[in-house]
Amino acid sequence: MEQQAIMAIGIFLLIYGFIIAEKIHRTIVAMIGGVLMVTLGIVDQETAVHHIDFNTLGLLIGMMIIVNVTAETGVFKYIAVYSAKKAKGDPIRILISLFLITAFASAFLDNVTTVLLMVPVTFSITRQLKVNPFPFLFSQILASNIGGTATLIGDPPNIMIGSAVKELTFMAFINNLAPIVIIILIVHIPIFVLLFRNHLRTTPELKQSIMQFNEKEIITDRKLLTKSLFIIGLTILGFFLHQMLNLESATVALTGAFLLLLLTGEHSMEKAISKVEWTTIFFFIGLFVAVSGLAETGVISKIAEQALQWTGGDLVATSMLIIWLSAIASAFIDNIPFVAAMIPMIQEMGNLGVVDLEPLWWSLSLGACLGGNGTLIGASANLIVAGLAEKEGYPIRFFQFFKYGFLLMLLSVILASIYVYLRYLL
Repeated sequence: MEQQAIMAIGIFLLIYGFIIAEKIHRTIVAMIGGVLMVTLGIVDQETAVHHIDFNTLGLLIGMMIIVNVTAETGVFKYIAVYSAKKAKGDPIRILISLFLITAFASAFLDNVTTVLLMVPVTFSITRQLKVNPFPFLFSQILASNIGGTATLIGDPPNIMIGSAVKELTFMAFINNLAPIVIIILIVHIPIFVLLFRNHLRTTPELKQSIMQFNEKEIITDRKLLTKSLFIIGLTILGFFLHQMLNLESATVALTGAFLLLLLTGEHSMEKAISKVEWTTIFFFIGLFVAVSGLAETGVISKIAEQALQWTGGDLVATSMLIIWLSAIASAFIDNIPFVAAMIPMIQEMGNLGVVDLEPLWWSLSLGACLGGNGTLIGASANLIVAGLAEKEGYPIRFFQFFKYGFLLMLLSVILASIYVYLRYLL
């Protein structure tokens, strides 16, 4: 058993090393790591499959299909252009508008999809105003990670936590996390204005040119928009009621997705399903199997015991350890594999005598989601924006992002720590 535990740790550390190095795609790394756990006999295939969280995968696939069909209508571009016109073409007001829209959208769509929809519109607006796009892109990265923290479906770590802990419903996430998310968003607005006000100057003529955009022309298919909005409303209602209806969140998302495909016809189906980020789905599968090796060999329970020894089993110390460890780790490594390893560890703490696990779950969620803002490699949305910016000729450098992002991440986590302490631990 000892030898198998050492092999499981070795494979998991190799997976992490290759993910950080970014020389080989993380999906290939995770899948090979998962396959090694099975072929080397650390876990058998049946146990490995049992560890794959199909609720997380179903929820991600369902939401990706709904968003891909809805994006065809142009509604997301419409919202961005409409808000820019309402801001009278003023760059600072546009930055704040797009920041808040991105945060709100990220609470109900996945972060990567949100930034993929927002960034092209942002470039068309900044080109028109002849201003530096970096403040807009930077604020939208932060908004996607902060806004995604507020709900069960907003960020993959929350999806994973909600799937692992059935008592944490869609409403529980909103009730417990939305208040601190709103506070953090409000605190960021004056900081952005102070940091970037000198980069956000333009002429009255260029401001006026924004007012010439006709947002009504952006909506390409009104019938499809009506159907999409109806299904999105129905799906979100399903999330609110999923525990009362005794349905898993994946069932709600997949029902919504295939109802929408039923309404839109076969021609939408192939396009929508082909646009699902299958690389992300297989990344999750590989990770779940890799983590199963750590769980089955007893590595995770040993780490949980050690963490409780450090904190003496004190709930305040354990919560603070989890929130700060999650935030710092998630700034430098992808938060998904980190959370995949932390979930069974916290569950093991429950077996070791920690009575109230709820503060620990909220600490993990806040730390992992907010920590993604610390560096350019901290979350998938960050890397997607950087890739799109490079294509447009405005590359975002690691240290350019780090000098703003890391300090703002620390501020967010300090506010989150105070919130967790005052609300659950006092």
